Amino acid sequence: MAGIATGEGPIRHGGDLGEARRRFPGAPEPWIDLSTGINPVPYPCPPIEASHFERLPAPDDLRALQAAAAGAYGAAPGQVVAAPGTQALIALLPRLRPAGRVAVVAPTYAEHAAGWRRAGHAVAAVAGPEESAGFDVAVVVTPNNPDGRRWAPGALAAFAGRLAPGGWLVVDEAFADLEPGPSLCPVLPANAIVLRSFGKTYGLAGLRLGFAVAAPDLAAAIRDGLGPWAVSGPAIAVGRRALADAPWRERARADRARDAARLDGLLERAGGRIVGGTCLFRTAAFAHGPALFEALGRAGIHVRRFDDDPGRLRFGLPAGETQWRRLDAVLAPVAASRGGSATG
Repeated sequence: MAGIATGEGPIRHGGDLGEARRRFPGAPEPWIDLSTGINPVPYPCPPIEASHFERLPAPDDLRALQAAAAGAYGAAPGQVVAAPGTQALIALLPRLRPAGRVAVVAPTYAEHAAGWRRAGHAVAAVAGPEESAGFDVAVVVTPNNPDGRRWAPGALAAFAGRLAPGGWLVVDEAFADLEPGPSLCPVLPANAIVLRSFGKTYGLAGLRLGFAVAAPDLAAAIRDGLGPWAVSGPAIAVGRRALADAPWRERARADRARDAARLDGLLERAGGRIVGGTCLFRTAAFAHGPALFEALGRAGIHVRRFDDDPGRLRFGLPAGETQWRRLDAVLAPVAASRGGSATG
C-alpha cells in the first residue's frame, strides 16, 4: 500500500499515464486514468481575465482567496495560507523546524515521511496517532489515503496535547471536503497545522492550489517560508470563485457519494472486498489483484497498485457513462467467472 518512503529512489504516484502506456503499449486510447483520487467532474472554470496572466498577483486578491478558503473550511482568515498545492506545503513544513522525532501514521501518502526524512528528521511509522505521545511532530492523514481511516477532531486535539513541548500536529485533510465528517479547522489547537487540497475536490489538480490552516504565528512562518507570489493569478481567480460556491460543493458531495456506491457495487461483484476509501476513491482487496491490474491495463484503464500489497487496488471514479461502461466491460467477465464473490 502507500507506505513509508525509504528515500531510495522516486516515490511512485498515481496519474502517470506515460508509465501505463509503456507497460501496456497495445492498450486502446484514450486511456481512462482511475489511478488518482481527483473529482472526475471538475468545477466549471470561469473566464480568466488576461490581466491575471500579465501581472503579479495583488496582495488584496490573495487575501480575498484566503478569506474564501477560511469560509469554506470554518477557519479565520488570518489562519489560512495559500500555496501552490498541498505537496509544496508537505515539502516546506519539515524545513521550518529543527530536526527531531516525527511520527507518521501509516500506511499513508508516502511523501509525508519522505519530506521529513529528507530534511534530517528521524521518522517512525506508527499505527495510530495515539502512539505519537512525546514525539516532536505527528502526521495524520484523515480521511487516510489509501484506506480511508478517520479520526475525530476531539481525538486529534487530544493527541496534539501529548506531543513534546513545542511539537506540531500536522493533519492532512486533502480528501475531507466532500466527506460527511467534521474538520479540525473550526476547533484548531494552537500547535496544529491542517492541510487542505483544492485540486482534488474541484477536479482542477493542474491549477496547483492548496492551503495550510494554522494559528496566526504558525501561519506567518509558513507564509514566510513560501515567499512572495507563491500562488498564480489564475489560480487565485478560479479559487476565489470556487471556494465561495457552497451549492456546487453540496451537489458534488451528493453526486460523488452516489458514484462511490456505484463503484463499490462493480468491485464487489468482481470479487473485491472494499477495505476503505473516500467518495473520490475506493480501495479493494482481490484474490486475483495482479491479474486484474494487468487486464485493466490491457483495456486502457489505469488503476493504482501497491507493491507491498499487490492484492489491493485503488480505483478513482470514472468520468461519464462511456468510462463506466469501459470499466464494467473488464469487471463483468471477472464477476461472471468468479460468481461475484468477495475475497477475504
